[in-house]
Amino acid sequence: MSIVTLLPFIVLIGAMFLMTRSAKKKQQAAQQMRNEMQPGTGIRTIGGMYATVKEIHEESVLLEVAPGVHAIYAKNAIGAVLADDEYNRILDGADPIKTDEPVVPDDASSLTGDVAAEDAEKAEKIDLGKDAPKADADKPAAEDVKTDDAASDKDADADADEAKDVAKADADTAKEDKKAGGADAK
Repeated sequence: MSIVTLLPFIVLIGAMFLMTRSAKKKQQAAQQMRNEMQPGTGIRTIGGMYATVKEIHEESVLLEVAPGVHAIYAKNAIGAVLADDEYNRILDGADPIKTDEPVVPDDASSLTGDVAAEDAEKAEKIDLGKDAPKADADKPAAEDVKTDDAASDKDADADADEAKDVAKADADTAKEDKKAGGADAK
């Protein structure tokens, strides 16, 4: 056999060796992290639960999940040992804002500081979804109109009576069509 035919197999075996070697390094680092745990440190389990280590045994760990609530976990279930400041930040829910780092705004308009241009831009925008309400030129101004409450009540009553009469007439017409056997009645 020539070396040319063996070359793909050699490359494949070399790639497998490199992949298993990196996986072994990750496993060793995780094992070392679990062995360096001390009571009182904050941890995150592989399921995502945060707890404080109370006791460490050979293959298990006693965790305090909440004040007065303890649970026993296998050492292999520990996903990460957290630094004290990170663990406290996660438990308190506070995001640390460092004042020495610049804060990036959400929009670019605040970078320019030109508020007048922003207001002018808002004024120029046109609402394409709705028509602007039109002023009625034939209606008199509100201050010119003098209303009499009694007269307006009479007009409203007359309109209501007229609507009732129209509805009754429509109902009567429908009954007559039904009696006559019209096409709509069937």
